Amino acid sequence: MFTGIIEAVGKVASIKASGGDAIVRIASGKLDLSDVKLGDSIATNGVCLTVTALHGDGYSADVSSETLKRTGFAKLKAGSPVNLEKALLPTTRLGGHLVSGHVDGVASVESRHSTGRAIEFWLKAPAELARYIAEKGSVTVDGISLTVNAVEGQRFLLTIVPHTQGETTIAGWKAGSEVNLEVDLLARYIERLLAPSPDKKETVTLDLLARSGFLK
Repeated sequence: MFTGIIEAVGKVASIKASGGDAIVRIASGKLDLSDVKLGDSIATNGVCLTVTALHGDGYSADVSSETLKRTGFAKLKAGSPVNLEKALLPTTRLGGHLVSGHVDGVASVESRHSTGRAIEFWLKAPAELARYIAEKGSVTVDGISLTVNAVEGQRFLLTIVPHTQGETTIAGWKAGSEVNLEVDLLARYIERLLAPSPDKKETVTLDLLARSGFLK
């Protein structure tokens, strides 16, 4: 698990196809790897990757065909910047929100404009994911925990403060950029909990909400 608070910006040193999958090597920049061992997880642009090798300047990981299909990893190349975060510890401050590193899909940046020292971005989510994005809720974009400031259909608005601009890859976003999207874990579990029962075809009612613990 992660928090969506980026610890460093690294870059792709290399990415090589390997039998339908890929092997990626990441130059980790200022990320402290002194407490990282083989098998640990590092969120790389929001994708939870397992460290398979450690180098003096970074780490390597396998990227599955599922990850290549569902994320923007297939479009990364040597030199591409990536947001990095090590898995959280029980003592870590949860400054963002709970992030699994399991990317749901790819969103596209529709527009960018400055407002004071901040930058506002409108993004468009895939139709099947848009219902999980709520105004003032949390969303993970390229591994960054962000607050949604407005929602219009599949579109949602992000306002990025100077600190986040300087500590992540966001400054490089522009209209047409594609970014990894992970919706809030709670939204998915609530939807599953309230889904109609396969045997009884049950729909959401006040009685169901009360039995599920949402009403007293």
